[in-house]
Amino acid sequence: MFHPIRVAHVALQLETGGMERLLAEFARHADRKRVSLSFISIGKRGRTADDLESCGWPVTVLNRPPGLSPSIMFQLAHHFHREKIDIVHTHNSKPLLYAGPAARLAGVGGVVHTCHGRRQGATRRQNLAFKLASHCADRMVCVSRDITRLCLDEWTGLETARTILNGIDLQRFSFKGPAAEGPAIYVGRLSPEKDVANLLHATALVVAQCPAFRLQIAGTGKCQPQLTTLTESLGIKADVDFLGDVQDVPALLHQASMLVLPSLTEGVPLTVLEAMACGLPVVATRVGGTPEVVIDGVTGLLVSPGDPMQMADAILRVYHQREIAGKMGRAGRARAEAHFDVREMVRSYESLYPDVLQDRQMRAA
Repeated sequence: MFHPIRVAHVALQLETGGMERLLAEFARHADRKRVSLSFISIGKRGRTADDLESCGWPVTVLNRPPGLSPSIMFQLAHHFHREKIDIVHTHNSKPLLYAGPAARLAGVGGVVHTCHGRRQGATRRQNLAFKLASHCADRMVCVSRDITRLCLDEWTGLETARTILNGIDLQRFSFKGPAAEGPAIYVGRLSPEKDVANLLHATALVVAQCPAFRLQIAGTGKCQPQLTTLTESLGIKADVDFLGDVQDVPALLHQASMLVLPSLTEGVPLTVLEAMACGLPVVATRVGGTPEVVIDGVTGLLVSPGDPMQMADAILRVYHQREIAGKMGRAGRARAEAHFDVREMVRSYESLYPDVLQDRQMRAA
């Protein structure tokens, strides 16, 4: 008798972040006639687990300690076998290192791996380990064409690589357009690769020319103490608000004049898609998959990473030229509707699973 394909999504942790938000979208928009989902966090539980469980899907937390833990692989293999998992779907490098071999041990029907980013800062040893683990995957899915090119160059063959662009729920992020004299908004982790320090240096340059300008930073991370200190040393403490984790991101975006993203590396940033859906112009660095989302001069402005002068100039242009900002916001919404609907993303993955199972069966015949 036919049953939905049992898919186990495996992530390193379920704290708040772009990849974790995508897992929540898989949970919300799954076609329950086609797939039955479960979610595994190798590390900590995190707040996203509540969202997954609220959709009726089970969450398993392994609480992996820091460092290499080979026993995790055997725990996963036992779990996959016990739950009769058909497809293991791993997200980012470390989960594949554990879950890829575990799926083979358990006789799982297929493995799908999604590359969400560029593995910034990975050592040669880590890259080698990931290259070896990648042989366990039947399909490598990349969230941008930039990452697809990287994957093809580094370690996988054309026959296993797929590009499925990230998407967002357009119904949750309704169009409003830029708020006149509203703050610029950053949404994301406060971690080194996001280079929020560069944004703060740019903010100091903007405030010197436009004292009314304000920046709001939504998110937390290990860089927050240094960033708070930096606002004081730059003399912009009164011009920058650290909001911490924000639950209602659409409401935050609806009162903003623009979104700013100063990252050194990106996959396809969900926060940019969400801002575009709300009708905000975007000022972002020209890195990773961001240029595949933001059309320079049409839906926002792209600048070089690590250049506060360029970023300040772009912010001032968007802030002062309200007609252009509104036009960019409308173009951004149209682009999000045309290319980045989360329902299309989820359907693309769900269509991939039976192909993987069929290919594995044909090879075994």
